[in-house]
Amino acid sequence: MNALNIVDAYFAAWRADAPDQLEPLLAEDISVKGPLGRIEGAKEYRQALSWLFGITRDLVIVKQWVDGPDVLTWFDLHANDEEPVPAVNWLRVEGGRITRVRVAFDPRPILPSDAA
Repeated sequence: MNALNIVDAYFAAWRADAPDQLEPLLAEDISVKGPLGRIEGAKEYRQALSWLFGITRDLVIVKQWVDGPDVLTWFDLHANDEEPVPAVNWLRVEGGRITRVRVAFDPRPILPSDAA
């Protein structure tokens, strides 16, 4: 599979609320950075995504750009009854697995009200 196919499978798992489907897609030493923190390792990332997948009502991909092993995806995250949260996700794919994730979005609309 090429980088875009792997990224599309990542987003399909998200839409399906199926973090276990990520196992063949993620490198064991994946590095993740975003507004909710930093994560090192596939197991920890799958656990963190379980929460995010669970609150997602819909995820609409607006645009994707591919540059070799890098895929940048602009999407709208629908997580509650508020307006969708615009987000950008930069995934690097090496050796058929996602090795790096960089994400940017305003997390306040999706955080519990006592955490925002």
